[in-house]
Amino acid sequence: MVSGEVAELVSAARSGDERAFGELTGRYRRELRVHCYRMLGSYDDAEDVVQETLLRAWRRRETYEGRSTFRAWLYKIATNACLDLIDRNKRRAVPYQVPPLAGSGEPPADVSWLQPVPDRLLEPAADAAEEPAALAVARETIELAFLAAIQQLPARQRAVLITRDVLGWPATETAALLETSVASVKSALQRARATLKQQLPRRREEWAPSGEPGADERALLRRYVDAHQRADLDALAELLAEDVRLTMPPHAAWLIGRDPLLAFTAEVFDRDSQWYHGRWRGVVTGANLQPAVAQYVQHPTAAETRDLAGEFRAQVLDVLTVEGGRITAITSFEPRYFAAFGLPLVLP
Repeated sequence: MVSGEVAELVSAARSGDERAFGELTGRYRRELRVHCYRMLGSYDDAEDVVQETLLRAWRRRETYEGRSTFRAWLYKIATNACLDLIDRNKRRAVPYQVPPLAGSGEPPADVSWLQPVPDRLLEPAADAAEEPAALAVARETIELAFLAAIQQLPARQRAVLITRDVLGWPATETAALLETSVASVKSALQRARATLKQQLPRRREEWAPSGEPGADERALLRRYVDAHQRADLDALAELLAEDVRLTMPPHAAWLIGRDPLLAFTAEVFDRDSQWYHGRWRGVVTGANLQPAVAQYVQHPTAAETRDLAGEFRAQVLDVLTVEGGRITAITSFEPRYFAAFGLPLVLP
């Protein structure tokens, strides 16, 4: 069930050849990392679990007998490692238990461990054309709204949904991966789909697979940057959907609605407010195959003295969900993620 080249590498790896094992597993590392990221919602955890997967695979290399593909064997180890971590952490996504920053509304799920991932780490492997399994990541299955929604599923239902609906594996292979019956897989998938439909934004069913952001989306992103740099609330209002949602993982901070978001932002833009941050500067980037802006702030007193502190310092990474030409969600992350995106912490 494996190609000649892979069969040779598998044979050598099973015999203890570390070079062969490294070459073999290197073909699947990127997609395993994405798989674990979907399961866990945390890129740091996903990287740790991939390392654990490779360690387990090396220790168990002699148990691989070729009844499944080597890729499927690795996925089984990785999925079980994810399930082990989920069981240890006892994480559970539940609605926010604190009031919104402004306004009111039904709170979304609090997924405090959610992390962004740079687009460059989601690109297909260089040899993807030679390895059919190394498919490009579908944008709609890596977006933050999808990741946050599936974190609300029980762990095994999550594994079934990802394996069946995202990876496209048949029920028989999913059952083998999870060491359960086909009937159990079908039942879990049905329950997972029903729950996911309730948790995703109502427009989610209208989303279609897409690739790079189009010209309209890029233009909207530039307008978003410009609105912040000019502290222009009216310009910002034109970009927002009426039911836009703001969350700030890992902080328990959220709000829903254009007017509440504008009211909150007005305080940030107002020089006389205690929440005034200073002047803004944005750098366009991409996270989770979504448009994103790395926001920098120049403290107001520093701007007046024009000393070294007058530099623009990293403030927040805004990842935007755009639907129908409007921003429907903003997920704001801490500046500690800037380095992963190749972004400096300070702009001159």
